[in-house]
Amino acid sequence: MVLSSWNALDADPCGWSGISCSFAGDHVVKINITGYSLRGFLAPELGQIKFLQQLILHGNNLIGIIPKELGMLKYLQVLDLGANQLTGPIPPEIANLISVIKINLQSNGLTGSLPPELGNLKSLQELRLDRNRLQGSVPASSSSDFTSSAYGMYASNTNLTGLCQASELKVADFSYNFFTGSIPKCLGYLPSTSFQGNCLQNKDLRQRSSSLCDHAPPARTPQTTNPKQQPAEDLSNQHRRASKPAWLLALEIVTGTMVGCLFLIAFITALQRCKDKSSLIIPWKKSSSQKDHVTVYIDSEMLKDVVRFSRMELEVACEDFSNIIGSSPDSLVYKGTVKGGPEIAVISLCIKEEHWTGYLELYFQREVADLARLNNENAGKLLGYCSESTPFTRMLVFEYASNGTLYEHLHYGEGCQLSWTRRMKIIIGIARGLKYFHAELDPPFTISELNSSSVYLTEDFSPKLVDFESWKSILARSEKNSGSIGGQGAICVLPNSLEGHHLDVQGNIYAFGVLLLEIISGRPPHCKDKGRLVDWAKDFLELPEAMAYVVDPELKHFRFEDLNVICEVVNLCIHPDPAKQPSMQELSTILESRIDTTIPADFKASSLAWAELALSS
Repeated sequence: MVLSSWNALDADPCGWSGISCSFAGDHVVKINITGYSLRGFLAPELGQIKFLQQLILHGNNLIGIIPKELGMLKYLQVLDLGANQLTGPIPPEIANLISVIKINLQSNGLTGSLPPELGNLKSLQELRLDRNRLQGSVPASSSSDFTSSAYGMYASNTNLTGLCQASELKVADFSYNFFTGSIPKCLGYLPSTSFQGNCLQNKDLRQRSSSLCDHAPPARTPQTTNPKQQPAEDLSNQHRRASKPAWLLALEIVTGTMVGCLFLIAFITALQRCKDKSSLIIPWKKSSSQKDHVTVYIDSEMLKDVVRFSRMELEVACEDFSNIIGSSPDSLVYKGTVKGGPEIAVISLCIKEEHWTGYLELYFQREVADLARLNNENAGKLLGYCSESTPFTRMLVFEYASNGTLYEHLHYGEGCQLSWTRRMKIIIGIARGLKYFHAELDPPFTISELNSSSVYLTEDFSPKLVDFESWKSILARSEKNSGSIGGQGAICVLPNSLEGHHLDVQGNIYAFGVLLLEIISGRPPHCKDKGRLVDWAKDFLELPEAMAYVVDPELKHFRFEDLNVICEVVNLCIHPDPAKQPSMQELSTILESRIDTTIPADFKASSLAWAELALSS
């Protein structure tokens, strides 16, 4: 993890990964954290790192607006915030970056018009704004007044100009926005692809359809961010009291929200309530080797309705655990057959007994109980668990889906078995499963890592969603708490005080959109040569005449009407503003009501159609 070396108590960040300092070590001059899926808002305090020369946060999951305070970075040469989920307008204060050479804001959800003040950037050589939702004309010239601000950031120019005055500009990309009007003559040297996918008047360029242009996103004006979402002021006050430098505050905020104090308060409160509530008792003792160990008593109420298998039963079923069908750094997956029962998939946690903590045991029990309540035709069924101390064993037992994973069929040469109709049925099944998880369960449930490897297919290709990555959730939640108790005596922990299964509904919906693209295109979500599937597909999703390029070339037949619905749903799922994502209930309704899963008339004569009908009957 790129942030593993970051320590908020360390007064010198020059050794942190992604951070570069000046030769003398007295200033941070570069922040480069690319492609690490960082989540959170951009802190306005970034503008206080006054000697910063490069700010590169490309390919993360940053949300919110671009802070106008970035305009205070007069030494900044590279600003790269591309491939995030930023929204709102481009602040005109960016025009105060008098040293900037490169600006990359591509592949976000930016709206509003393009500030003509960008023409004041005399050193700007590269400007990438493609794949946003910007509108209005591409400014050639302007003559508005530039009022000064409380920060004293604005230049004192009274005769502002547009991009025609950016004399050093060599590379610019305005494609796939909603720009209108015509291309300024002064930018005629740029390739035509720099302006495609807009609403421009130029007939010789590939532009959006008039229907899409008529429904262009409304221009946004800057709004004050909800203080609950951006706790910069409170954090800033705390850091001032501790006399910490401003750059340290800014770097901490980018990493996300810290919840340690809240957990500690909740934990102490739980201890005070132990006397009059049912609880799990964890006696802590000292062994002869002076190492702490823990004995945890299984909560009979939590797992009373879940079948407990013995290790011997599973060893026999899985042929001495020789039939390995999957693996990860944390676990192994075996296939087996219970005597007189169904085929099973057994997930075994790879961890040594000396590393197994009391909290790990508690969270293991909680996860078993959470998975056991899933009961839906599109959810993998938990049959039971195994918990033994000699030899140390922690396993989950699922019903086996005989056709392997969706990933194997899409990417290991068996994609031909997945006709268009079959893929549509799989998509609808996945949508129904997610709708059940999000809307029909109380509390809701989400898949830890939703992708084609978490979708198992039955003999008739019905999808089953299986959360095989739930181990990671168990380990992560336990690590938060493993160091918070110690010493001798007994500790009381309320079952309902344990942190529940991590819920990421919006993350599931975004991943569902990516999964739909993977299913219809046959391409993996990411590859070294072509980058992210979402970035590649954005060129086609909003251009009806180009949608066919998304379809897997292995497919001989597909319905354009279905493809249109799928692309519409994908756009809804990957919307850069998570607040505008529809629920899985809405998405499932769209798919079920508008996708045709019958065999096309012109396809029924083929042998593949008869084979598919035989399998589905």
